[in-house]
Amino acid sequence: MAGEPQGDCLFCKIVAGDVPATLVRETETTVAFRDINPQAPTHVLVIPRLHYPDAASLAAAAPTVAADMLREAGEVAAQDGVDGSGFRIVFNTGAGAGQTVFHAHAHVLGGRGLNWPPG
Repeated sequence: MAGEPQGDCLFCKIVAGDVPATLVRETETTVAFRDINPQAPTHVLVIPRLHYPDAASLAAAAPTVAADMLREAGEVAAQDGVDGSGFRIVFNTGAGAGQTVFHAHAHVLGGRGLNWPPG
């Protein structure tokens, strides 16, 4: 059921503390940790503690938690010192967009030039 932890979800296991991660921030509604395959000097994932398969379903069901994720993305950027030079927040939604873990998450990327368009 949406919103409930899923036993087969990697990010739910990180939230529960069953899978180790390099945590950088935690709030009542979110967890932020370093990506294991960083694409930039700052590459942190911000996830909701609640399980929703993607950002769109999270925003529809729990918009305040989606807003919390965006606020935390900004805090991560500030903590890593990339808020002044610029950073990117990326939500991949669906396999065709590169989503590989089907638990809503935002990538916070910074610390290097980020070209446009991405991909």
